[in-house]
Amino acid sequence: MVDFRQVNYSRTTLTELMVPAYANFGGKIHGGILLSLMDKVAYACASKHAGNYCVTVAVENVDFLQPVEVGEMVSMYASVNYVGTSSMVIGIKVIAENFKVGTVKHTNTSYFTMVAKENGVPTKVPGLILETKEDIKRFLEAIKRKELKSSYKSELQKARIALLVDSENTLLKNERCRIELS
Repeated sequence: MVDFRQVNYSRTTLTELMVPAYANFGGKIHGGILLSLMDKVAYACASKHAGNYCVTVAVENVDFLQPVEVGEMVSMYASVNYVGTSSMVIGIKVIAENFKVGTVKHTNTSYFTMVAKENGVPTKVPGLILETKEDIKRFLEAIKRKELKSSYKSELQKARIALLVDSENTLLKNERCRIELS
């Protein structure tokens, strides 16, 4: 196995025309179609870096900033932003272009955590050679997201324990719900 690989080694772009079969009842492209395409580009990028089969273990920041229209060309730009022992964080930027009117829009940026596997067991991946300030920034941001995710999980667990489920709960006072305990 190679000990280290450059970020550029595994950069991957997936470009696809958005056809009517991808549309929902509102005429926009299904979010699930876009997620499937993002998963494909994340797999290709991670597998190239790892030199192994990879699986998706987490997806972060799937906020659809703008709708994607039928007829637009969508490009997904993926790169390895961070590596652990067997895991990698793949950053994906999604751009939709309408050639007819000449518009380009950023529809979302997401982060897929992928794990390399060999014979069904997590396996070590090459380290990452950071060659630009942008590479370093993305690596550091991934570390920070990992820290924030850990503290979020901890805080959420504390909040779940602290919440009392009773008909007097003031948190529900201005919410659109009605308590009907039996």
